Amino acid sequence: MSNLLSAFRLASLPAKTDEFRAEVKAFLDSNFEPTPPDIRARSWMGFSASFSKKLAARGWVGVTLPAQYGGANLDAFSRFVLVEELLAAGAPVSAHWIADRQSGPLILKFGTEAQRQFYLPRICAGEAFFCIGMSEPNAGSDLASVGTRATRCEGGWRLNGRKVWTTNAHHCQYMIALVRTSGEPQDRQKGLSQVIIDLSLAGVTVRPIHDLAGDAHFSEVFFDDVLLADDALVGNEGDGWAQVNAELAIERSGPESIYSSILLLEHWISCLRNSPEPQVHAAAIGRFATHLATLRNMSIAVTSKLVNGESPIVEAALIKDIGTEFEQSIPSLIEAAIAMDPQAPVDADLYRTVAYVSQIAPTYSLRGGTREILRGMIARGLGLR
Repeated sequence: MSNLLSAFRLASLPAKTDEFRAEVKAFLDSNFEPTPPDIRARSWMGFSASFSKKLAARGWVGVTLPAQYGGANLDAFSRFVLVEELLAAGAPVSAHWIADRQSGPLILKFGTEAQRQFYLPRICAGEAFFCIGMSEPNAGSDLASVGTRATRCEGGWRLNGRKVWTTNAHHCQYMIALVRTSGEPQDRQKGLSQVIIDLSLAGVTVRPIHDLAGDAHFSEVFFDDVLLADDALVGNEGDGWAQVNAELAIERSGPESIYSSILLLEHWISCLRNSPEPQVHAAAIGRFATHLATLRNMSIAVTSKLVNGESPIVEAALIKDIGTEFEQSIPSLIEAAIAMDPQAPVDADLYRTVAYVSQIAPTYSLRGGTREILRGMIARGLGLR
């Protein structure tokens, strides 16, 4: 337990990131048109290929990838600052999000040189968008029991199965999927591999799923005898489980695990400044600020581990679990605050924003691993199971 707790000592971003933050703010001032808060609240689920290409032209897609592949060759601290500013502004980052955060680094670390040379420059140019195929209808968050199978055949692999809750699959050119290349689902982690799938191939069917808010950023993807080339395999056959765990440590530890409701919180505070008695909600705002500051420090501490080449899987799971609870508490507490005075007029933008975030907030504890899965990982990390 002491090792886990020591990972979250007081941390701060390097001073060099201050200049980079100023660059990002200036870029957003020039390239991001003001939009209503309920639209900006969609931020990392907001798909805009044109905005992603503007960001790529500035060198900020694939920001941690080496310059030889088109990346900016910056460290994880710089990416933290970039993501923090993008989410705080409510910029639509979903188009390049997965490729920048997970797929590119995965291919860099585990892929062949041919895969790096083909995919990474396209990612950095904002020309190749990726989704990740993990969840399945009969597996849920129990990734070790996936049944989608890639079988060796003449010329490569024959793929059959189904993925669900796949973010932006209907917009993306490629998917990196966790599949079974040997054994059976009961073999759990053994026999799992990751493959790169061109979603334009024959036999691939993508069906968008509409959520409560009316958006369709999730999809269900079907694979019916899809022929993949031999070089679709990422890394060594059977190494998929280790690769996925490395991916999820990155996914769960960044600012995106704590800032999903930040636009709502910011707009509510802005509205309170013009209210007759803003001090009524001072205690609630203080709690939000304290929790956010603590979570941000924890996220920076884990980012420092990533910079040092570590894979802080348990620490990242802890941030994701606590961060999700914080994100989900914001809309419910703001709704309660609004209901305290039913006769008071409600700002129209605030009403639309809290309505949207309340509808989408339940998904926060599904993406990146459910709360139950994360707490099991944390318990094992603490030696409790």
